[in-house]
Amino acid sequence: MMLKRLMQDHRHISILISILDRKASKLERGEHVDFSLIKDIVSYMQDYAEHSHHPFEDIIYEYYLELTQDEKTTNRLASEHIKLSGDTAILMASLTMILNDVVIPRDKLIRDLHQYVSSQRAHMHYEEHVIFPMLDQKLTPDDWEAVGDRCQIKLIEDPLFSDNDSQVFQELKDFITQDSH
Repeated sequence: MMLKRLMQDHRHISILISILDRKASKLERGEHVDFSLIKDIVSYMQDYAEHSHHPFEDIIYEYYLELTQDEKTTNRLASEHIKLSGDTAILMASLTMILNDVVIPRDKLIRDLHQYVSSQRAHMHYEEHVIFPMLDQKLTPDDWEAVGDRCQIKLIEDPLFSDNDSQVFQELKDFITQDSH
């Protein structure tokens, strides 16, 4: 159940990362982009991915490390989460400046967007092809239940992809709905 939730989060994050990739390409071609929409995506990554999804993964992986007592395994996962958080903060700062009419070099924003997209995709690939299969193989149903108890504090409803009536990220929800048609 928890692994399915993580994979579902990855599918949702992939949708957003693809939108960012397309927006970066439009910027490269000199086309207009909606910076508010880009900022909403990055804000979602800060609000949900960094405060629920990544901590959820970290708790599960820490449980795995405790269980296996594999001293050779470094916690690359936590390191990547910290780096991605920093990348997100940098991108958010640039977008905030742009939306406050502060001029920043277009090339820098394009580079930052492409780097962000690339880092996010590489991170999800690592999790989906290394971490998740390892967890699936090693953790028993009892382990998943035990780790689930630890995760409850970090589990929040996805503010963008859930069926609630929340108005949070409404413009982004509308864009995704229109973009998929």
